[in-house]
Amino acid sequence: MINKKKVINDPVWGFINIPTDLIFEIIQHPYFQRLRRIRQLGLTEMVYPGAIHTRFHHALGAMHLMTEALKSLQSKGHTISSEEFEGAQLAILLHDIGHGPLSHALEYSLLENIKHEELSRFIMESLNVTYKGKLDLAIAIFTNTYHRPFLHQLVSSQLDMDRMDYLSRDSFFTGVSEGTIGADRLIKMLDLHNDELVVEEKGIYSIENFLTARRLMYWQVYLHKTTVSAENMVISIIKRAKFLMKNNTLSYKPPFLEVFLQTEITFEQLLQQSDLLSAFLKLDDVDLWFAIKQWSKEEDVVLSTISKMILDRKLFSVHIQPEQIGANQIETNQKRLLLTFPITTAELDYFLIQGTISNAAYLAENTQIKVKMKNKEILDVAIASDLPNIQALSKIVTKHYICCPKDVYLQ
Repeated sequence: MINKKKVINDPVWGFINIPTDLIFEIIQHPYFQRLRRIRQLGLTEMVYPGAIHTRFHHALGAMHLMTEALKSLQSKGHTISSEEFEGAQLAILLHDIGHGPLSHALEYSLLENIKHEELSRFIMESLNVTYKGKLDLAIAIFTNTYHRPFLHQLVSSQLDMDRMDYLSRDSFFTGVSEGTIGADRLIKMLDLHNDELVVEEKGIYSIENFLTARRLMYWQVYLHKTTVSAENMVISIIKRAKFLMKNNTLSYKPPFLEVFLQTEITFEQLLQQSDLLSAFLKLDDVDLWFAIKQWSKEEDVVLSTISKMILDRKLFSVHIQPEQIGANQIETNQKRLLLTFPITTAELDYFLIQGTISNAAYLAENTQIKVKMKNKEILDVAIASDLPNIQALSKIVTKHYICCPKDVYLQ
């Protein structure tokens, strides 16, 4: 394939250029094209109807921001080779290639404790065999084994191109204006110190805006109670389908999903069995929604009822509170469930779900946002800022929730 100076018109960033022939080939690869069929925000469209953008959109947008960041750093006198330039672009382009259907919603349901980052790395290594080692540098940057750490920090850190794109993009498509972060200014404020990413002192207020926007987007979009409800319903559907499959009582066995419903697949199995990886890389949102439509006609009451409810957007009610859910709350709702639905006590967990959600905009112990002061001193942003807000944003807020059908729920 030849890159004929392809240009993509993106609604968030405008025209995005495909910079090299290798990047063009990777974008054209079936593994990457699959991202067109995976929604960036999974089930968030149940709240914000405009949130139908895909992982494909996001990956291209993040690559564009990576290009802008590297150009900005070069303009400040930092040497970045063409190989490093392309390696960083590829690393961010492929950072989400391991996502399964509905993005984060089923990350631990279809596969056993497999994070999409681990799967992305393995898929990159698989592609590297196909492209005869041309992704070596991209993989080193992605896994933070390259000797220049700032390149990995641009891919994955507290202030990376991934976050800058998804906050801007998700804000745009949901219409939640609080997610606006001023990515262009933030990128221009980036600099290097000992090959590590820092931000110029005059960018402190932009960082505060970025962190505040991130916290607000988590409560208003990513952890919205309706999204929490829809995701838990789909998890219950998959859990029930797996149970019926193991008991050989599932009528419709989706062709691409079947192998993942039959048994719990570990990361080691996925690495060792090429047919499993191949099967996973054929999965997308379309497979899951078609399966749910078919399962809405199953004889099993649990599977058919929840499948019909999610299709008709009759979502579970969610109650979120700062303290843990009390035993009386749970017992009361369990009794009402048994009176409302023809289910057994053993099946209550499909309809009555408890969990926790947490939100922290900035965790300095993971990777700091470092600020280069005018006197050349390097400080953590929470120390460099004269605003108490950044320190407050470092606090982890945890909330507890209970969700069940609306006609049953009693607080």
